[in-house]
Amino acid sequence: MAKRTILPFGDPILRKQAKPVSEISPKIIKLLDDMADTLYAADGAGLAAPQIGILRRVVVMDCGDGLIELINPEILELRGEQTGPEACLSFPGYSGIVKRAMYVKIKSWNRSGESFVLEGEGCLARCIQHEIDHLDGILFVDRMEEPTLYHDQTHQAISRLDVLRLTHPRI
Repeated sequence: MAKRTILPFGDPILRKQAKPVSEISPKIIKLLDDMADTLYAADGAGLAAPQIGILRRVVVMDCGDGLIELINPEILELRGEQTGPEACLSFPGYSGIVKRAMYVKIKSWNRSGESFVLEGEGCLARCIQHEIDHLDGILFVDRMEEPTLYHDQTHQAISRLDVLRLTHPRI
């Protein structure tokens, strides 16, 4: 197991769509283990494989109740609405206000290749949606409700439009 480097905003890989995992190989198991190490070392809530330069549909999350591993997650249902601050390990220290569903139901595989259904509300629902967005090349700044990101410690403001220009080649 090893800690991997998290790609910063502006890296073009973060805008690419991840490919499905066709089989659970030792390489995928190592990826899950490395991603968990990376997530905990960065003190984050979630990490998607594209954030470490791997274009596969793999996610690890821990919103306080233990590690959740997702392989090929698919959203089955979204309900309700929540609006609040959201951050990202690829945007260290910055957050913005994002609207998400309050409830999400997904289907995924585990590391044994077994299909399972996961339901989440509140913070877990937000995290699931955020990480699945990463698998589709979508960043939280694309979904922000306000025009500005703020640095959590310095309170420095950055225009959402300036960030989008850095992170999206067509803007």
